[in-house]
Parts: sequence; structure tokens; C-alpha cells
Amino acid sequence: MRHHTFAATPPMGWNSWDCYGAAVTEEEVRGNAAYMAEHLKPYGWEYVVVDIQWYEPGAVSSQYRPFVPLEMDAYSRLIPAVNRFPSAAGGQGFKPLADYVHGLGLKFGIHIMRGIPRQAVHQNTPVKGTQATARDIAHPNSICPWNTDMYGVDAAKEGAQAYYSSLFELYAEWGVDFVKVDDIAASRLYGTHQAEIELIRRAIDRCGRPMVLSLSPGPAPAELADFFEANANMWRMTDDFWDLWPLLLDMFDRCERWQGRPAPGRWPDCDMLPLGHIGIRSVDGGGSDRWTRFTRDEQLTMMTLWTIFRSPLMFGGELRDNDDWTLSLLTNREVLDMHRHSGGARQVIRDGSRIVWAADGPDGTKYAALFNTGEEAHEVRVSLEALGCRDGAKGKDLWTGSEMGRLEGGLSAVIPPHGASLFRLDP
Repeated sequence: MRHHTFAATPPMGWNSWDCYGAAVTEEEVRGNAAYMAEHLKPYGWEYVVVDIQWYEPGAVSSQYRPFVPLEMDAYSRLIPAVNRFPSAAGGQGFKPLADYVHGLGLKFGIHIMRGIPRQAVHQNTPVKGTQATARDIAHPNSICPWNTDMYGVDAAKEGAQAYYSSLFELYAEWGVDFVKVDDIAASRLYGTHQAEIELIRRAIDRCGRPMVLSLSPGPAPAELADFFEANANMWRMTDDFWDLWPLLLDMFDRCERWQGRPAPGRWPDCDMLPLGHIGIRSVDGGGSDRWTRFTRDEQLTMMTLWTIFRSPLMFGGELRDNDDWTLSLLTNREVLDMHRHSGGARQVIRDGSRIVWAADGPDGTKYAALFNTGEEAHEVRVSLEALGCRDGAKGKDLWTGSEMGRLEGGLSAVIPPHGASLFRLDP
């Protein structure tokens, strides 16, 4: 499928949600993009994504303001709020901001909600490319339980495809490279909105510009894995992930459920990395303006699991405030090489708090991730045979850079509570 070529390796970038909620500004996006270009682009980081409510002039945090006026064009399509994104003035939309990001050698992305604005339906505004109006294609009983901006689109109605096609035509004109669609992958009330996902897939295929398609929130149903692979590049395995140990512990179950599915162009998504300075204008996740509540060991556990599983990596903190430790997590070339080029990630041991994952690299290289999810330090041990290695393999700890010499029989390490170690084993 052609769209699988759009994300041959797991996407890596920055998303504004964890630090700025629904209220990010153009200055903040430009500042984080400039940081990424200077400090992270050489390591493969490339996407700069503006999250939800960029069309709401009065957004102030991650709390959604119900039934407020939104910025919209004549064809029922939401457009950037000029008071927050000044370069959008004069009907330019996100094109000037996307041009700036592209000029840095990076790619530009946006978040959208499934459906058509309720505001458009109430005003019965036109839909480009069809005689149908917003009211004709809306599904008023299909609503998001946590956001009042949109009604669903009834895929059976004439004009439904034209609406989504007009959206992505506009995004192509702006220069969008990545679209995160929310309220679509999973819902406790409505399930997965497969018909609208298919409308979006066709719209992207027809718009003339490659765009990575990311579906949220989760947990996406594993039984629909083939459907997600056929229509999207990323889909969330979880609801919003925050800097709380129980959520990180739960991710081991989710990765086990989805093991074997990550592949070029189709990536089960563990969600964002709540690292560094987060919560600046976000009140979600049980906290406010803060540095991540994950301990350093927990941060290593998260980065190790995400990278060996090959989840997309979307950093959530204010990049410009990164300290040396946080930056080191994002710029370890050998860890990122595993993330980009390994395959076959699998859980090989889960014995109480001792967990081991393995993956295969090129030319006979193997990777082993040793985790301790317990409350005390433990030795975690795995046989070389279980990792697919022969005696004499040469080990290296990828987080510390320590060479281990030749191994016989097995690999072991004493892992601190909530901690992890990651090894490369060369023949």
C-alpha cells in the first residue's frame, strides 16, 4: 500500500500537547522547531506537530471550552486562529508556518478532530466540491464525549467524501506532512469509526501530497489490526499517556498484545513521551506546570520499551528547556539506530517483575532489553539461546556505553526498581 512508504521508519518528532495543551502559540511552535533543527534533526527527529484547538481564539489550557466560536472558512473547514498564529492572517492558513518548518529541514503536522464543526452544521454552510451542505452530511448523534467542537460525518451521505477531500486538499495547500486525527481510533461509547477512517484514507490518497496519518485515542482494538494497517500509519494503543508509573507499567501489557505488528509504514503507537518540562498550560495528567514526575530509571524504562518495540517517538516537553539528561535520552545514536532498523521485537521473559524483550538487528546483531518493574533492585537474567545468540557474542550496554566483552551462556544485570538496561549483542 502506497501510504506505507510515507513512514518507512517510526515517526519521531515534537507535539505541543503535553506542555501547552490546547493553547500553543505560533511563537512557541517556531521556537521548538528551531531547537529541533539545531539539536535533534541530526538524530532523525523531524516532525513538528500542532495539537488540538488551533482554531479556537480563546483557548487557554488543556481544558476544552464547550460551544465556543471557532475560526472557520466559507466551506465549513476550521482554520488557524490569527491571534495565536499571526502568520495565518489573510487566509494563508498554516502555509507560512509550514514553510518556516520546511525551511529548517523538518516536517509539519497538525491535529484535527473527526467530523465537521457543529458551528458549520448550525449555520448550514457549504461544502466544497458538492451541492451538499454541512447539515446534509452531519451525523448529529455521533459526537465526541469530551469535546463539543464537532459532529461526526455520515459516510453514507452524498457529500461526505467531498468534505473530507476538501479538508485534505486544504492541508496539502498548506504543506502539511502529518495529520493526527482524534476521537476516531477508539471510543467507549461508539467504538472505532471505520467509515470515517476510510473517507480520510481516500482523501489523503487523492490530495496529491504524502501525509502520515495518526489515529487517536486508544486503546485501538487489536482485533482491528489489519484494518488499521490498511488505512493508517499510526494508531494509539492507549488513552492519553502521562508521567505516572501505573500507566508505564500497563504499557508492557499493551506492547505484548501488539507485538509482531510494527512494520514499515504501520506503527502501533505507545503515545507521547512526557519528558522534560511539561504541563506549562496543560492541566491533564494529574499535574500542572512541572518537570516530568518519572524518575530517571522510569525515563530509561519508557525510552527502552518505546524504542525496542518501535513505537513512534513524539516528545511532549518544551524542548528549549531541556537539560543535559533529557537531551541525552533523545540523542543516543545506538539506541535510535535500533529503533530505526531492528525488527521482530518480542517479549521473551515475564516472570513477576522481571521482563525481557528482544529484537533482531542487521548482520546477526541482537538486542536485549532487561526491565525490573518491582520495588527493589533485582538481577534480571536471560539465556543467549532465548535471544537467538550463540556463545561468544560481544555485549554493549547502549545507555551507558559500557563494553561487556564476550558472553557465555547468558546475559544478566542488576536492575534498579522501575529501571531498565538495553544491550546490543554482536556475533
